[in-house]
Amino acid sequence: MSTTNTAPDPEALVALLDVIDNYPGAAALRARSIELLAAPPGAVIVDVGCGAGRAVAEMAEQGWDGLGIDLDEHMLTIARRRWPHCRFEKADAAELPLADHSVQGYRAEKVFHDIADPTAALTEAHRVLTPGGRIVLIGQDWDGFFIDSDHPELTRTIVHARADAVAAPRAARRYRTLLLDHRFTDVRVEVHTGVFTDGTLLPMLTGIAHAAAAVGAITSEEAGEWIGDQTRRGQADRGFVAIPLFLAHAARP
Repeated sequence: MSTTNTAPDPEALVALLDVIDNYPGAAALRARSIELLAAPPGAVIVDVGCGAGRAVAEMAEQGWDGLGIDLDEHMLTIARRRWPHCRFEKADAAELPLADHSVQGYRAEKVFHDIADPTAALTEAHRVLTPGGRIVLIGQDWDGFFIDSDHPELTRTIVHARADAVAAPRAARRYRTLLLDHRFTDVRVEVHTGVFTDGTLLPMLTGIAHAAAAVGAITSEEAGEWIGDQTRRGQADRGFVAIPLFLAHAARP
């Protein structure tokens, strides 16, 4: 999850992602996605958009041969340092370094919103999966951030401005249709909601407010007022950010 409309500081982003990944809800969602892959021991599983590689390492604990794919060299460097026993490669979701029908599972978390046209990525997923292989997609709808605030209209403007900066902000609500359109079967969707009431997401909230001001959606004064409100809420244990996450899973016939 990016924290701003501009490129975030890599170390700050990794630190924020580490905090989020360690939340009980995030850990449970990762475990659920791994469970839904339903692969036998020794299966080859590709994790597209693997980031710092935590899910790849957890899949290795299942006895699978996990392969993490990402385009971000910095993330791959961290992943290789943290999980030296796992495999990581730089590649695009639309051009995987894998033979036809060579993997038993395909997982992608918070990736498809960054792909303007997911058709190529899902075509590639269909190509590399073996018949009967499972695909699991996880992502948030960028129009669907729920943030308690003394300024609800301003909050709505900030959230939509952030969504407008994403390549495919509503990709997650389209998972079911996309999978059906690409000939996957037994398509099902679950909704899991992350709730944050402390100051964990304040860097993200600050980033999206500044980004909204940068594109002219709000003024810098409005951004400062909104950030101040969120800061005070976090300090007083009155913060509330809810982010629904859509988990779609299906089989390759």
